[in-house]
Order: sequence, then C-alpha cells, then structure tokens
Amino acid sequence: MWLEPLHVTALPRISETKGNHFSVVQQGHAFAPHVLIVPVGVYVDFPNHDLTFHNAFSLFEGKRFDLGLYEAGTSKRVKFDRPGIAYVFCNIHYDMSAIIIALPTPYYGLTDRKGIVKLTGVLPGQYRLRIWAEGASAETLDRLARDVRIEQDSFVGNIPVQTAPAVTMAHTNKYGLPYDSHTNAELYGH
Repeated sequence: MWLEPLHVTALPRISETKGNHFSVVQQGHAFAPHVLIVPVGVYVDFPNHDLTFHNAFSLFEGKRFDLGLYEAGTSKRVKFDRPGIAYVFCNIHYDMSAIIIALPTPYYGLTDRKGIVKLTGVLPGQYRLRIWAEGASAETLDRLARDVRIEQDSFVGNIPVQTAPAVTMAHTNKYGLPYDSHTNAELYGH
C-alpha cells in the first residue's frame, strides 16, 4: 500500500525515509525478499549467496535490466530510477522470482502477517491510496484506489483484496524463449 500526494508538497528526502540500502538476496535458489518496495532513485543490490551461478533480469515496466551470469560471493547493483513494477527472474533457474515496486513517494508499507499496514510520519493532507497485491487483477487494483485525507493518527479502514491462488508466474527467459527443461541449471549448478 502507498500514498501519493494529490497536491504539490515537499516529500521527505530518501535519506529521511525507511533507509537507503536495499537488497534482494539470491540464496537457496530463491530471491529474498520476494516483494520489495523502494523509493525511486535508490540502488538495489543483488548478492549471490548460493554456490551456483545466477543471472537476474527483468524485462518489465518498472526497470529493464540484465545482470548477466555471476558467481557465488559476488553482487551486482541496479538503480531503480523511475516508478513501476519490475518482475525479476533468473535466466538459469525458472522457479526464481521476485517483485520490486519503485514508488515516487516515501509513504509505503507491506502488510504484516495479520494483513495490517502501518504508515508512520505521513504529513497531513490529501492523498491517493493505492494497493498492489500479487495475484490481484489490474481491474481489482484500480477499483481499490481511492482519495483519502490523512490527519494525525488516521485510519483508512479495512480494504479486502481479492487475489487468485498463488501460482508461479508464467514467463520466458531473457531472450523471450521457453526455459530449457534442465540443461541451464545443470551447466551452472543446481
């Protein structure tokens, strides 16, 4: 969930927000965290903690990048310089995926285990509340967006989000081709 100011306002600088060091770790043939929200303009590190090669890439609107093959104990970095959602995959391991959401606002948060989001330090004013949920359709997310007025200790209410059952996102490799059934993983360790 995030809040976009509806009127021109001075937003806190990135260094004044939730921190300015972000990472998506590759370990256990998975990306962690699976979902990461960052303010526009920050760098995200992609350290490889596995004993195998990885090749993180994204061909989506939020950020297009291809880190190429890199080995255990090394890291690569990407600057997320515009708003949007980047679906990240590994060109070797089909089942590795992550989502990075770059936002032009410092007012954002992820739900906790109870489904609660708490935003702190939000300046009073008018905002557009937006929600993203994995498995929710674009139409559902558009319907959930709304204008809200934030005052001290505001509560925007409960917002149920209908999503589809969790499935692995269908995708091709970075060349737009289907993944080999097993040859890449065997070549680069798995």
